[in-house]
Amino acid sequence: MSEAFKMDNLPFSLLDAREQALLNEHLQSVDFRRGEVIIEAGKPPQGVFIVSRGRVAEGELGEFDAQGAPLAPQVFVHYEDDDYFGGWSAINGVAIHNFVAAEDTTCHLLPTRILLELIASNPLFADYFQQNLSAKREIVAQHGQSQDMAEFMLAKISDGMIREPLIVAEGTSLHEATRLMRETKADCLLAKRRNRYGLVTRTDLLDAVVLQGMPLDTDVGEIASYRLITADPDDYLFNALILMTQHQIERVVVMDGNHALIGIVELTDVLSHFSSHSHVIGLRVERANSVEELREAAQGLTDLIRALTSTGVKIRFTMELLAAMNGRIISKLFDLIIPNDMRPHVCLIVMGSEGRGEQIMKTDQDNALLVRNGLEWPGMMDCMRRFSETLISFGFPPCPGNIMVSNPEWVNSIDEWARKLAQWSHSCDGLSVMNLAIAVDSKPIAGNIALFKVARNAFLRRVHSNDLFFSHFARAALNFDTPLTLFGNLKDKEPLDIKKGGIFPIVHGVRTMALEQRILETNTFKRIEALVEQGKMTRSMGENLGEALSIFIQLRLDQQMRRIEAGGEGRDAMPNGIDLQQLNKLERDLLRDALHIVKDFKKLFAVRYHISV
Repeated sequence: MSEAFKMDNLPFSLLDAREQALLNEHLQSVDFRRGEVIIEAGKPPQGVFIVSRGRVAEGELGEFDAQGAPLAPQVFVHYEDDDYFGGWSAINGVAIHNFVAAEDTTCHLLPTRILLELIASNPLFADYFQQNLSAKREIVAQHGQSQDMAEFMLAKISDGMIREPLIVAEGTSLHEATRLMRETKADCLLAKRRNRYGLVTRTDLLDAVVLQGMPLDTDVGEIASYRLITADPDDYLFNALILMTQHQIERVVVMDGNHALIGIVELTDVLSHFSSHSHVIGLRVERANSVEELREAAQGLTDLIRALTSTGVKIRFTMELLAAMNGRIISKLFDLIIPNDMRPHVCLIVMGSEGRGEQIMKTDQDNALLVRNGLEWPGMMDCMRRFSETLISFGFPPCPGNIMVSNPEWVNSIDEWARKLAQWSHSCDGLSVMNLAIAVDSKPIAGNIALFKVARNAFLRRVHSNDLFFSHFARAALNFDTPLTLFGNLKDKEPLDIKKGGIFPIVHGVRTMALEQRILETNTFKRIEALVEQGKMTRSMGENLGEALSIFIQLRLDQQMRRIEAGGEGRDAMPNGIDLQQLNKLERDLLRDALHIVKDFKKLFAVRYHISV
C-alpha cells in the first residue's frame, strides 16, 4: 500500500486494526492516463478507487476522437484529493455511469471482494457505503474532526450537572429559610406546598423583607414562584442554556417524565461546562440601557456563530440558541423604543425563518405589529420606522418585499389582521400564498402576547378542514425542481440554490401539514416531531426530513461563513447559493442523498394533496 493513502479518513477510519490490516494487504496502486476510462457504464467495476493524485470525472461519455479518447463528456461530479468512487457500483455489481481520468491520475484500488468482506464484518462501514443518510450523518458526527468537541457540547443534564435542592416544608418562616440557606450555602430553595414546588432565591427573600416589609415569620411559600421552568434529566445541557437565555433566569428545575423532582441546574455550572461566550452576550443584552449598548451586544453574534460552528455543535442547537439571542435583542430594542403606556396594547411578531427559529445568519427582517382594536396612537408609524431603521443598524437587513413594521401594510389591528389572513387564504395568486406562508410562521416576541393568540386562533378556526384551501396552499412546495439529474446525481449548476431546491419544499410541505392539523409549533423540526407523534407522518420519513433539512442548513451556513472569512462585507449576494466545487466528496454525498429525500417527499406530498405534477 502506498504511504500516500490516509487510513484516518472516513469511511476507512471506521475499520478496526484487523480490518485495516486486511485492507492494507490487498490495496493496489494503479495509474491512468488522461482520458482513460476507469469504470465503464454497464460493466462491473474492479472495486473502490481512492484518488491519490489527479482528477476523475463521473458522467456520460460524449463522442470519441480518432485515438478513442472521450470528447466533451457530460460531467456530473469530479473526484480528487482522497475522494473515493465506485463503491455503489461495486456493491450492486454494475456501474450506471462512466468514470474517466480528467488528467493523469493515480488511484488506490480496493478490490470488490475485500470491500464486501469489510462490509459484512463492520456495520458502520456498511451503513456508510450503502447510502443510509441518517446513519452516514451520525457517523460523521461521531467520527469526524469535531468528535471530542461535539461530545463535549452534547452532554446531558444528568451528566453530573444536577444539584440536590434545599427543600423546606409548608409553614417555614422567612427567618428560618434564610438561616437554612446560609447553613447549606444555597442561593435558592424549593418550598413544598402539598404536591407543588415553588422556587425562592436570595433576591426574593431580600425583596420580601426590605422592599415589601414582610414580617420574618411569614411563610416562605407566600413569596415562592410556582410557575417553574423545568427540564428533563435526559435532555441536553445545551438546551438548559437555551431555556435560561429565553427566560432570563439562572436556574432550571429538573423533573422526570412523571413530574417527580430530580434537582436543580445552576447557570454557574452550565457556564463552567461550556467554553462558548453565548451567555456573556445574553448578559450584555439584558444590561443594555441604551440603543448603542444593545447594538454593541448584537454585534457579537457573528463571532458566536463562528465559535459554535467551529466546535461541532449540531446545527439545530445552534439555531435554537441564536433564535433565543435574536429574540431577546429584538424584544429589548422594542422596550427601549416603544413607550411604556403603549406596550400592553400592541404585540410585535416575527415571521418567516425568524418566526420558525431557523435563522442563523441575519438575512431579512420579517416582522409585523398587531394593535388592540380601536387604539389611538398618533406617533405609531414614526416609532415603527425608527424601530426598523435601528434593527438595520444592528445588522438585520431590510426585507426586499418591505415586510416590516415600518410599512403600514404590516401594522394591523386584531380584526384587520384576521381579515387579511382570511383574504390571503381565499386568494389563488402567488403573492397571497407567500404572505400567508410567512404569516403562518408568526411568533410573538414582545408586547401583549394575548393579542397574537386571539388573531391566530380565529384564523385556525376558519381554515380547519378546508380541503380546497390546503390543496392550493400545498402546491407551492412543488414550485421548484429538485436539482438532481435523470440519473440521480447533483446537477452541475453553479451556484445550486439550496433554498429552492431543498429547504423550501421541506419547510412549506411540513408547514402545510402542520397547519392542517392545527399544530401551534412554528419550528420545522418540532412540527415534524408533532406530525410523527400524531401519526400523520411515518417516523422514518420524519427522521429523514429532519436530517436532510439539517444538512441543507449546515452546508449553507458553512459557505456563508466562508464568504465572511474571505472578506465579504455587507449583504451576502447569494445567501442560499451552494458552490459545489467547494464541497468535498462526503459533503457532496450527503447533499445528494438529502435531495433524494426531498424528491421522495414531494412525490408523497403531491399524492396526499391531489396535486398533478
